[in-house]
Amino acid sequence: MPTTYRGLFRTPEFTPLFVTASTQVTAMTVSGLALGTFVYAATGSPLLSALSMFGPSLAQVVGATTLLSAADRLPPRAAMTTLAVTLGLGTAVLAVPGLPLWAVFVVILLLGLIGSVGGGVRYGLLSEILPAEGYLLGRSVLNMSAGTMQICGFAVGAGLVTTLSPRGTLLTGTALYLVTAVTARFGLSRRPARTIGRPSITATWRTNALLWSSRPRRYVYLALWVPNGLIVGCESLFVPYSPQHAGLLFAFAAGGMLIGDAVTGRFVPPAWRRRLDAPLRLLLAAPYLVFATHPALGLALFAVTLASIGYSATLLLQEHLMALTPKDIHGQALGLHSAGMLTMQGVGAALAGAIAQYVAPDTAMAVMAAASVVVTLLLAPGLRAESATVPEQPAVTGRDERHGPAGAADTSSGVS
Repeated sequence: MPTTYRGLFRTPEFTPLFVTASTQVTAMTVSGLALGTFVYAATGSPLLSALSMFGPSLAQVVGATTLLSAADRLPPRAAMTTLAVTLGLGTAVLAVPGLPLWAVFVVILLLGLIGSVGGGVRYGLLSEILPAEGYLLGRSVLNMSAGTMQICGFAVGAGLVTTLSPRGTLLTGTALYLVTAVTARFGLSRRPARTIGRPSITATWRTNALLWSSRPRRYVYLALWVPNGLIVGCESLFVPYSPQHAGLLFAFAAGGMLIGDAVTGRFVPPAWRRRLDAPLRLLLAAPYLVFATHPALGLALFAVTLASIGYSATLLLQEHLMALTPKDIHGQALGLHSAGMLTMQGVGAALAGAIAQYVAPDTAMAVMAAASVVVTLLLAPGLRAESATVPEQPAVTGRDERHGPAGAADTSSGVS
């Protein structure tokens, strides 16, 4: 059982999955910083800058309602390879000189729609590679990698934007996506889909309804989505808040996330996990309240680092979600979590950008943080009431959705 980092990386297929996830996060980070810088320089609009970086997240809600059934109904290796190639080609299109701003946002939203399946495929595969007892550690390592790659991506991306221009940086992101595709194709083994049947809108809606029908899962989903999304809204204002130090702020935020994931994934005992998710979500928001005082750069960096430790609450809530969900729909359950979370991040970025059109960016960040605190406090009683693990819902049969009994099972009875 992989209970240590050494044991985890000795588990077959974990290392190529780790590399695939790491390079994709780096590609997204480099490309996102380049887009945010380019759009802000062209428009001077905090709203458009925030949407250029986090706009793909808004398309996740469409993917969550139309495409998510593919997370369990496509072979993981083929799906991950195809997604990486598609994201790389789309990023290359964004680097085309003279591309109109409206076309930039169309491409961004299309890439978000296509990418909405990615989280479910990746983390569904992780739940196959690792036993249930090792999932939290494995997911924490992937999150730690994401934090590290974001630090490197923002640091390198800032240099690339200066030396190569935003368009040159986008082409670097394209190359990283292609590396991701190659690693997935030749590093992962061929596996069948977890569920038989063709991906379809009907299958997506049916399984989403099954996931959302459970009251405990609904509370977990809301806790995963809303507080997180509001704080990402704060991060979306880093560029208008301090254009010359935005990369540094992003890097320190990623560093805090890395610390939180390392401590929570490796050292928090199981008995403490259900007790810590609410305090960590409060930690995620509370430090941003200091931005109401228009802090100096040093205090701002400390605040975003401390706050980002709170992102590790996601690990604890994901583990609880897996305990509440049948294994053969883990991919769609995690995909719904990922898509919903990214959608709320896009909503948070849009809301923060809209507020910053009327008040200073740091004031808007404090407003978003206060909203996140309020949501966490409102959800706390429901999560405490549902904290005991309930029996899993009957699993989806895995038979072709065109056969009546499978459809009935799917409808008999939430999380990116």
